[in-house]
This record gives sequence, C-alpha cells and structure tokens, in this order.
Amino acid sequence: QEHGLDFQRLLDASAYKERFRQDMIRWGEEKRQTDPGFFCRAAVEGAVQPVWVVSDTRRLSDVEWFRDIYGDVVQTVRVVATEETRKRRNWVFVAGVDDAESECGLDQGVTFDWVITNDGDELALGEQLETLLQSLHRRL
Repeated sequence: QEHGLDFQRLLDASAYKERFRQDMIRWGEEKRQTDPGFFCRAAVEGAVQPVWVVSDTRRLSDVEWFRDIYGDVVQTVRVVATEETRKRRNWVFVAGVDDAESECGLDQGVTFDWVITNDGDELALGEQLETLLQSLHRRL
C-alpha cells in the first residue's frame, strides 16, 4: 500500500512478486527493527474467533510475541518438505532471498508443537492434519 504495489499479485509466485521480493524483505526488516510486534498485531487485529490460525510467521520474534501475548494456548506448527519436493514444485534457490531471515529465521531456536510433512503424499498429509485438528478440538 505504501509503495503502490498490487497486493493480489504479491500473493502468488509470479515474476511480479520476485521483482519486489528483496525490497519487501528490506521494508519488513525496517518495520520489525522499530517495532518487533508490528506484523503480529496486524495479524490479530479484529480477531474475535475462539480459534484462529496465523500462517507464515517468519521469525523467532513472531513466535515469542504470540507466546508472550497468548501463553500456553499457542500451538506452533511447522510444515516441511524435502528439497527434492520443493524443486519438483518449481522452487529455485535464490541467494540473498532464500537464505535470509525472512525465509529461514525459524530453522533454529524454536521447538514446534507440531511438524507436518508435506512431500506430496495426500493420505499422509491428511492423517497428520486430522491428528492436529483432533488435538485442537480437545483443547477447546
């Protein structure tokens, strides 16, 4: 919004997004340096549901913010796929982007409550998600 970019086009894996990706990362880092909770507060603003999912947290400070604000009700979920699977899905490593904190800031220092493997086996993925959902329902 600040820079007049097309929000919808930034949501996909298009060349449009890639053209602005490093600038978006830099802008996000500047925001976080002045206010580590900036994006977390934006994610929960107006949320009134008893359960909600915040997807795509990127940094340890994000996880810490949610844990500090919401305590033990927070459940962290990491979705993983092998590098081979990611490449089959047309992922190509870009130095300076894919090794930046915005992409790998949670690779260390976080103990996730759940780790879901998404390597293309729909049955296995469904079973994992069902187990997660059942656990969340029991916590209600």
